[in-house]
Amino acid sequence: MAKNIPLSVLDLVPVGENFTISSALKNSTKLAKSVEKFGYKRYWIAEHHNIKGIASAATSVVLSHIGANTEKIRIGSGGIMLPNHPPLVIAEQFGTLESLYPNRIDLGLGRAPGSDHRTAMALRRDKNDGSDFPLMLNHLQYYLSKEGGPNAIKAIPGYGLDIPIWLLGSSTFSASLAAQKGLPFAFASHFAPDAMEAAIREYKTNFKPSKHLSEPYIIICINAVCAQTQEEAQYLATTEQQKFLYLNRGTDKLLSKPTNEMDSLWEDWEKNGILNKLRESIWGTPEFVKERLNNLAQRTGANEIMINSWIYDPEKRIKSYELIANMWLK
Repeated sequence: MAKNIPLSVLDLVPVGENFTISSALKNSTKLAKSVEKFGYKRYWIAEHHNIKGIASAATSVVLSHIGANTEKIRIGSGGIMLPNHPPLVIAEQFGTLESLYPNRIDLGLGRAPGSDHRTAMALRRDKNDGSDFPLMLNHLQYYLSKEGGPNAIKAIPGYGLDIPIWLLGSSTFSASLAAQKGLPFAFASHFAPDAMEAAIREYKTNFKPSKHLSEPYIIICINAVCAQTQEEAQYLATTEQQKFLYLNRGTDKLLSKPTNEMDSLWEDWEKNGILNKLRESIWGTPEFVKERLNNLAQRTGANEIMINSWIYDPEKRIKSYELIANMWLK
């Protein structure tokens, strides 16, 4: 049994069909307040750009609002795509968040653009492909440290604040870097399960203790949908399946309503590929989710599991997290 493993939440602030961006932000705020009561450890927001169905582009702004509407749950980025930003700006933004909400802020970092190539060019204004991510990380850590002399550039706010930095990844690159730097690591099994075992092995094998962390710490992120019956959970999960179907097709859409006609929407080859990509997703009753979470924890040695939920109805999304918490955390 792995019931002592904490659960956390990843939110992309989904914008569903017939919803506005304003209502999506309100729905995510309500979700954050709810999961705090349910006992989840963290609430992370992911940076994405130029995607109709995701309203989390201004990640630090959203986090500030979430912080103001919660009391104790840790809030953070899952993640900030560092090559999109000057490291000093991120140090200042998260230094501000840490000053507003002391001892509650996590700074999770990724190197992907969180967008398509054209949007990445608009954000980065050059052909930066993330290859200088390790150098940018060094700069960010410097701006948040107490290392600078009297004439050094400092992040104000941010200078000298002990803000936990996490590296996020969907391959072995960030796993290797997190191991070298002695930082905690979060793996994106919710969309990249193929590299999960290799990334975990790379991180654990090569981990070097640091002032930040004495031993490896891994979060595994998955998608999950929980309902009172297996049939309802499978029905609600068709929103997630449609999300990945349209993503694979390059079709930019708002988050779709669930459907009973999924097989009419995709070809067999699309179905097989998407279900393989979503093989770590858990859709079912509380008992089924419990069994699968235990299995995931045992297979990966995860220290923590983070759950993303592509559920169209905001109230059913909250209910899914509540059912999981009642089964796992109580």
